[in-house]
Amino acid sequence: MKQTLVDCLKASGRLLLKNLGLELQLSIKESQSSIVTSADYRSDDLIVDTIRKRYPSHNIISEESGFIDCGSVFTWVIDPLDGTSNFASALPWFGVLITLFENNTPVMGGAYLPVSDTLYFAERGKGVTRNGEKIIMKRQNDLKNSLFAFSVDFTDDDELFGKCIDIYKNVVKNSRSIRSTNSLVDFLSVAEGKFGGCINLFTKIWDISGLGLIITEAGGLIMNIDGNDIQFRLDSSGNEQNYAVMAGSPIIIDEINKYILNGSLSVRR
Repeated sequence: MKQTLVDCLKASGRLLLKNLGLELQLSIKESQSSIVTSADYRSDDLIVDTIRKRYPSHNIISEESGFIDCGSVFTWVIDPLDGTSNFASALPWFGVLITLFENNTPVMGGAYLPVSDTLYFAERGKGVTRNGEKIIMKRQNDLKNSLFAFSVDFTDDDELFGKCIDIYKNVVKNSRSIRSTNSLVDFLSVAEGKFGGCINLFTKIWDISGLGLIITEAGGLIMNIDGNDIQFRLDSSGNEQNYAVMAGSPIIIDEINKYILNGSLSVRR
């Protein structure tokens, strides 16, 4: 199954590179900040078709195809193009994400950055590699001296948007500075210790499940913004569930939870 995951990541990445910078059909999904291109669908078709041919009895959850329930203990979770807005603007911060669950536990996760030809692969209990070389998070132990990634999309819920801005202000005041690609690149930079931490308030299971495994296998932590463990739902309703998450080194996460969120702030969409 590892080979299938890697094959799908690379084949999809090659397809995306061929379409980068082209005039693509583009449409808006549920909000102005959520778009989809024809490349999303082509990438999705490639990955889903490959998995269905090799493992026809496995379940699939995909951002574009929805939930394919075959009653299996194995579920593939797919984001065929993470960072669609970046991709549509010919920016390099995009990639492909695939996670394999056994029951409700992510056991393999992969991320591929086509522009730099960089592949990350994590297996539960076995660590994480970047292009075959094992990586361990470079620990950042002081939020004040750390770059921090923060991603938030617009919402017309004024109360929720106000909470998001409050969190952003507190992170800016307590970290060295904020950087953001609003994509998988932010979380991968956390896994490598380039960023001390990351907060993304609007993610779905396909955005975060594999990246979470990569971060934990590198030695970091990822959890809900309220400080609780993330509980993924592998069903059709789970596709709609929002995950507001924070990730980073254990010490940075502790600082964020204690001094910025006070362990009590919950963000829902």
